[in-house]
Amino acid sequence: MSRDFYEVLGVSRDADEDAIKQAYRKKAAEYHPDVSDDPDAEEKFKQVKKAKEVLTDEDARSAYDRMGHEQYEQAEKRGYDASQGGQDPFGGMGGMGGGGQGSPFDDIFEQFFGGGGGGGRGRGGPRPGRDLRTGLTVDLEDAYFGTAKEMTVTRPEHCPDCDGHGHPEDAEAQTCPACEGRGQQVRVQQTPLGRVQQTTTCPQCEGEGTIYSETCDTCDGEGLVMEESTLTVDVPEGIRDGQTLRMEAEGAPGEPGARDGDLLVEISVESDERFERDGDDLYVTHPVSFPQAVFGDELEVETLDGTVSMDLPRGTQSGETFRLRNKGMPRLQRRGQGDLFVRVQVVTPEQMNDEQRDALEAFAEAGGEDIDVKEGFFEKIKNSL
Repeated sequence: MSRDFYEVLGVSRDADEDAIKQAYRKKAAEYHPDVSDDPDAEEKFKQVKKAKEVLTDEDARSAYDRMGHEQYEQAEKRGYDASQGGQDPFGGMGGMGGGGQGSPFDDIFEQFFGGGGGGGRGRGGPRPGRDLRTGLTVDLEDAYFGTAKEMTVTRPEHCPDCDGHGHPEDAEAQTCPACEGRGQQVRVQQTPLGRVQQTTTCPQCEGEGTIYSETCDTCDGEGLVMEESTLTVDVPEGIRDGQTLRMEAEGAPGEPGARDGDLLVEISVESDERFERDGDDLYVTHPVSFPQAVFGDELEVETLDGTVSMDLPRGTQSGETFRLRNKGMPRLQRRGQGDLFVRVQVVTPEQMNDEQRDALEAFAEAGGEDIDVKEGFFEKIKNSL
């Protein structure tokens, strides 16, 4: 059983977005399946990621706080998407076929002036499908070259037994008594600014103006059932961590005659042990020997697209950084690439043969250094660098 999202991240319920993101980074590093020894690391990592997604989305967090953990998860399983705006799907609005508890697939939480929230039907028209969200993890090389990834999603589909209508074909149609067939209800409220007239979609017939004598047993009148689907996601070159891809018409289906929603895929780019990424630029550390740093050399530097040659100038100091232009990440939907920054790290030898020791001793004496070679020379060389 999943846990409360605030508890998963270890933050208070009034934590701001920065605190939530900081807690997420810490927990994600702890439970990442590639580094954690915890047998439940993969599941914990998924919970941490889900908690961050919900609590850093203003609409989703508001819905989560209002509904509570269990009811929010139940709503999501039925296709509810808080980021589209809306009240919880168990808010008591009538279901298809007349009366009863509200449909979890409904666009509810009506706006102050007018009909339902995002994705709601127009006057007398079929309701379009809502957008759905999911996540996909790729590695840095996938983000560099671009890739096609298969993923499995569980999403609403039109009920195969009623073709999404929510009732048997031979069910008797009746004019909705709540709205007298108009599909809408008018409510007048007295406010400090005066009388306000609000037109809303009829909750009993869901704007159709018609109710039916029977509902479909397979979908309980919803017109939708949850099905598992395998999709191919085209990940473009240069995608960044946290960016979202839109797959048109792969979200929740609309009512018959209306467009389907889209599937929004948030991309997570895994960290790479070789390279650090900053936007479109990459950073890599390259070890060199003391003689290479003194005399200069031609280095073979690793990039994500093979090795390239780089001239190391004489007298290079440990920690110096060199720029290799256009060797970083491709620029998403733009021409060119970022740069690769090469940090040079001079490696101090831990063991030497007699010939190497004599040479370094001569080097020290030539420089006028009066030191104890056996006990302190290498430490002093290391400190001087």
